[in-house]
Amino acid sequence: MRSINLTKKRINWCGLIVLSTALLPCPGYAQEQVALKGRVEGQNGKPLSGVTIYSKTTAKGAVTSNDGEFTIPSAAADTLTFSFIGYDTQKVGVGGRSNLVIKLIPNNEQLSEVVVIGYGQQRKGDLTSSVATVTSENFVKAPVQDAGQLLQGKVAGLSVGTTSGNPTGGSQILLRGNTTLFGANSDPLVIIDGIPGTLNTVAPEDIESIDVLKDGSAAAIYGVRGTNGVIIITTKRAKGQETNVIDYAGSVSTQSILRKPQLLTASDYRQQISEGIRDASWDLGSDTDWLKEISQTPLTHIHNLTFRGGSSKTNYLASANYRYLEGILKRSDNETFSGRIDVNHTMLDNKLKFNLSLLNQTNSFTQTQDGGTFNGYTYRQALIFNPTSPVYNEKGKWFEQPSNFNYENPLARLYESDGQTRSVNSRMAGTITYNPIADLKLSSLFSYSRNNITAGYSETKNHISNLRDSRNGYAALGNRLIIDRLMELTAEYTKTIGKHRGSILAGYGYQENENSSSFIQNWDFPTDVFGYNNIGLGNAIKDGKGAIGSDKFETNLISFFGRLTYSYDDRYLLLASVRHEGASQLVGAKSPWGTFSAISGGWRISNESFMEDQTVFDDLKLRAGYGVTGNPPSNLFLGQAQLGYGGYIYSNGHWVQSLGPTSNPNPNIRWEEKRESNFGLDFSLLKGLVSGNIDYYIRDIKGLLYDYQVPSPPNLVTTTRANVGTMRNNGIEVLLNIAPVRKPNFEWNTSLLFSTNTNKLKSLSNELYQTTNDYFTTGGTGEPIQTFTNIVYIGQQIGDFYGFKAVDIDDNGKWIYEGADGARVAYNDFGHTFEDKKVLGNGLPKYYAGWNNNFRYKNIDLSVTMRGAFDYQILNFQRMYLENPSLQNYNRLASSEDLVFGKAKLTAPLEFNSYYIEDGDHWKIDNITLGYTFRNMKSKWLNNARIYASSLNTFVITGYKGIDPEVNRLGLSPGNDDRDKYPTTRTFTFGVNVSF
Repeated sequence: MRSINLTKKRINWCGLIVLSTALLPCPGYAQEQVALKGRVEGQNGKPLSGVTIYSKTTAKGAVTSNDGEFTIPSAAADTLTFSFIGYDTQKVGVGGRSNLVIKLIPNNEQLSEVVVIGYGQQRKGDLTSSVATVTSENFVKAPVQDAGQLLQGKVAGLSVGTTSGNPTGGSQILLRGNTTLFGANSDPLVIIDGIPGTLNTVAPEDIESIDVLKDGSAAAIYGVRGTNGVIIITTKRAKGQETNVIDYAGSVSTQSILRKPQLLTASDYRQQISEGIRDASWDLGSDTDWLKEISQTPLTHIHNLTFRGGSSKTNYLASANYRYLEGILKRSDNETFSGRIDVNHTMLDNKLKFNLSLLNQTNSFTQTQDGGTFNGYTYRQALIFNPTSPVYNEKGKWFEQPSNFNYENPLARLYESDGQTRSVNSRMAGTITYNPIADLKLSSLFSYSRNNITAGYSETKNHISNLRDSRNGYAALGNRLIIDRLMELTAEYTKTIGKHRGSILAGYGYQENENSSSFIQNWDFPTDVFGYNNIGLGNAIKDGKGAIGSDKFETNLISFFGRLTYSYDDRYLLLASVRHEGASQLVGAKSPWGTFSAISGGWRISNESFMEDQTVFDDLKLRAGYGVTGNPPSNLFLGQAQLGYGGYIYSNGHWVQSLGPTSNPNPNIRWEEKRESNFGLDFSLLKGLVSGNIDYYIRDIKGLLYDYQVPSPPNLVTTTRANVGTMRNNGIEVLLNIAPVRKPNFEWNTSLLFSTNTNKLKSLSNELYQTTNDYFTTGGTGEPIQTFTNIVYIGQQIGDFYGFKAVDIDDNGKWIYEGADGARVAYNDFGHTFEDKKVLGNGLPKYYAGWNNNFRYKNIDLSVTMRGAFDYQILNFQRMYLENPSLQNYNRLASSEDLVFGKAKLTAPLEFNSYYIEDGDHWKIDNITLGYTFRNMKSKWLNNARIYASSLNTFVITGYKGIDPEVNRLGLSPGNDDRDKYPTTRTFTFGVNVSF
């Protein structure tokens, strides 16, 4: 009551002064307002985006920008309140200052983390969708093949596999299951600093953070490109005021095959000959380990140099990255040089900002096959070639088995071929941001990307394929040019009024892609000297036998999009978005445009009044969201009838290429649509000691594309691709972060991940299009077995293996099968027909798990990443082809001498059956890194340094007998462990990071 009385007295006093003089200013009643500017930072000096500022005097509010900056009407004697989720609320007196720099103290850093979403950022505490963030501190610490491998075992529901050790290979990514049959690939959309790209567009060492938009409500802002999820990569950018800072990161690595296949040796051959089970003619007198002959001890080195500098008005970042990856098999490599420049400039009192980025990347690798990298058939030959064969014959030339062209010297295949692929990928991008008023941001993004790929390949006259086909030397050249143009214009208005905080985003986008290529193949050369560098010397083109071709196509995508966010009192959260877009792939269709909308909401229970007195939960939030995204057809112009050149007709003594229909018109062709519901719970307990989230999702894909048999006539051709199918994926994702120890000299942080996925193809027919069967087959064994491996039943899951079920073996080494009625059937009585086959397992894991640990003791740090997949099967191709002792014409696995089912050696011919289907359950100790950081350095030139040693793909616990249970999980035939696959490897690395 005293304060009220004093206030009344002050007002009365002021009133008397005003009435008597009408000239003097009245303190406490009216103060001159000015536009106060400032910047809000965390304790690490990084800007905080989304901090709410409230003026006590003017009752006005503001929110910091992405750079942590703000402008707010204020008075000299004002008090400002700064509030931000995850940080202690702070009150600051203005004291007549015109510019403030405020540092907030964290109480829960996880809630205050800034998460990159489509066309903007959000605080992690404000998220209403399923979004995961991984920063550079938590990346996989090893020389990875691409940016995707940085995320292995880091994001629940995101399967990142490295299924090949080929240095030109990449990560295999699957987010929340398969979403298509024939529409397009299942790769997530990759956005790099706002521009679409690939996981190879930037060097992994140049990445600051990666955000994964997992559910439909988060990805719907990207419309037809976001069906498989969105991976947003943020590179290290120029920011703030840094002067002459130079960072260097370098590493050197070597590799070994993860689990080397054990083959019969020359001694085994001779033992079999002495036992009378192999003919003596197979002993050719030598002792050769062919896998060792084509292998090497690889040396990989990576160097990354970053320059940063400038002022708060103009700053820059320039980086140079060199990567030379050498494979475990000879003549396999990958060399990349990347250069990047990022420049920021601010003017007009910080209202107008420019960002210019330039990226140039050159890449080259050796080819040992036409149109590819390392030839997997060469690896196959190293496994099956006779170990008693010499490398060279008595004339010093490559030894080849006479008259057996399916049995080829693998070294001859490597060194009698030569090829190289080179590419230059450049990107220019610019962003202009203008803030005409404090709460309005206008942005424009322009980018131009150009990828020019050239490839050449040749085989000498001594190459086995030329000897076999009498081609007398072979050469090929090809090139491809890909140009991508992008323009995006956005306007965002953000406003805070009391407890209400919200934003409105509107935008327009245009993307255009131009793709052209050409190739030439020629043979019958007078000399091998020129390789593929004088391809016109070959006679095949002159004789009309070579091949020349070219193509070109263009696509474009036009988009209009908008988003609304709203928060009331940091308790009730809302996000809604819509995107309307059309693509040239659907030209000629009735509905070339699609509308993709999303809505999600959140309830922060921990901010309710009834939670005020509890001390367990720092944050407790419920989320629910629903979003629609699209998937475009992979083929162009399916809405219209198409003509094409294909077959030949004989006319007037000449073969003439004919023009005919290639597809039926389907005006009803449209987008495949994914409609996804997501329900989540975010929590943080005991001041961040335990935190995490739980998500449950249901994905319904409508209008799946499939090829249907139709009568011709009246149709032009016998199949039509139409949107008919429906499929469902659903699953649970759990992430649990725990900080068991948080001491000044010792820290331990651990995270546990668990996810499930269930898939079902619900339907493939409607009233217009009907399937002829309730299934379709897919996958293949290759020669000589030549049969399919997988089946997809309508109403069942994708990925089922389908073949003969072998349950035993008889005394003569013949299979005993399980018949249709479950009874045992002898080999000679078994039908070996389609009807005799059964579902033998499924190639898609039902459960995934991960466990990441980070330790720090003083200056020593240790990180251990582990992950696993469970309840799935693998078809072991190597066992299927190399574990049959009845075949003597090529080498085989040592296990081929084992008794089948412990009873007898196999005498039946090669066959795909259940005996070669194995459980793929595994647990990998994937990445171990031990490092030491030099702190408080007294050097005039050296700011800090760190050295480390790491291993990747360190150890695997599994019952699977192949090299690696991490096999293909994409497409309609997952779980096939191809026999020609480049073997996966274990990597050992030593590295150093230095800052000057």
